[in-house]
Amino acid sequence: MFNYIVELIETLFSPPGMGVFHYLTFRAAASAITALVLSVVFAPPIIRKLKSSQHVEQNKVELTGVGTHSLKAGTPTMGGLIILLAVLVPTILWARIENAFVILALVVTAFLGGVGFLDDYLKVVKKFKKGLIGKYKLVGQIFIGLVVGITIYFFPDLFGSNFDIYNTVTTVPFVKNINLDFGYLYIPIMIFIITATSNAVNLTDGLDGLAIGTVGVVALALALICYVTGNAKFAEYLNIMNLQGAGELTVFCAAIVGASLGFLWYNGYPAQIFMGDTGSLALGGAIGVLCVLVKKEFLLPILGGVFFAETLSVIIQVTYFKYTKKKYGEGRRIFLIAPVHHHFEKKGIHESKIVLRYYIVAVILAIIALATFKVR
Repeated sequence: MFNYIVELIETLFSPPGMGVFHYLTFRAAASAITALVLSVVFAPPIIRKLKSSQHVEQNKVELTGVGTHSLKAGTPTMGGLIILLAVLVPTILWARIENAFVILALVVTAFLGGVGFLDDYLKVVKKFKKGLIGKYKLVGQIFIGLVVGITIYFFPDLFGSNFDIYNTVTTVPFVKNINLDFGYLYIPIMIFIITATSNAVNLTDGLDGLAIGTVGVVALALALICYVTGNAKFAEYLNIMNLQGAGELTVFCAAIVGASLGFLWYNGYPAQIFMGDTGSLALGGAIGVLCVLVKKEFLLPILGGVFFAETLSVIIQVTYFKYTKKKYGEGRRIFLIAPVHHHFEKKGIHESKIVLRYYIVAVILAIIALATFKVR
C-alpha cells in the first residue's frame, strides 16, 4: 500500500530519497520491523482481554500424559490473533498488494486462521471439548488447497508473464536442470501439501515457543528463497527458476519472521499466551503455499523437517498401535507418547531444553535446504 502513496508523492512533489521505498530489501526489512512492533504492542492488551474473558487453556494432562502441563491451565489461548494481525497488516502495508503471489499467500493464511479461530472459539468459549469436528476442519483445509491448485493450474497468467511455463512444475533438490511436472495430478497434490503442512505445524505446537520459533527459522529461509527466485540475476547464477513477481513474497516471509519474534517474546517458556489453532493452522498453511508458489514442494521435508518428524511420529505411533492391537490383542507403542516432543518430556528432558534443541535442528535443516541451491 505504501508503494502507491510513495508513487503519488513522487509524481506530485519529486522529493529526494523516496526511491528507497521501491527496494524490495527495504520493504522486507520494514515489514519485519512492523510485524515485530505490532506483536509487542498489541500482545499485552490481547492477553489481558483473553484472561478477563476466561479464554484460557484447560488442563491438558489427560491429553498429553505429561503431568507438568497441568501448570499451563489458565494460560490465555487464541494468541494466533496476534500473529494474524502481525503478518497480514505489514504485508498489506509494504508489499505490492496487486501481486497475485502475495494475494494467494494472504488468502490462504487468513482462511486457515479463520478455520483455526472457529476451532479455538468452540473449545474455549463454547466449551466443546473437541472444538471443531476434525472432518469439518479437514474440509476447510481441502477447500483452500483446492482454491490454490485451481488458481495456479487454470489461471497461471495471473502470476506473471513466464509463470505459465512452470505452473504445474516443481524443482528437485540436489538435481540440476531437471524439473518434475505433476501434470493432471497437480491439484490433488496441492491439496495434500496445504493440508499436510497446516496439520504438521498444528501438531508441533505442544511446548512453549516450539512451533513459533521453528516457523520463524523456516520463514527466514523462505524469505531468501523467494528473493532469489524473483531476482533474474540471482536465479540465473543459481540456475533455478526465475518467477517474475515471486520476489514480493519476501515481504510476506519477513512479516512472518517479525511476527514470530514478537510472539515468541510472550510464548517462550513459561508462556504467557498460546497461539492455538488460530495461529498454527494459519502459519502451516502459509509455509505450504509459499513452497508451492516458488516451486519448492520437495524441499518441504528438509526445510520443514521438524514438522515432518512430528507428523511422522504420530503416524508411526498410531499405525503400530493399531497393528499390534489387531495382531496381539493389545496395542503397543514405539514412543512413550506422540508427537515426539512429548516423548522427550516423558524421558525427563525439560521442555525449554527440548525447544532449544529443536531450534538448533531447524537452523541446521534450513542451512541444508539453502545449500541444495548450489550442491547439485
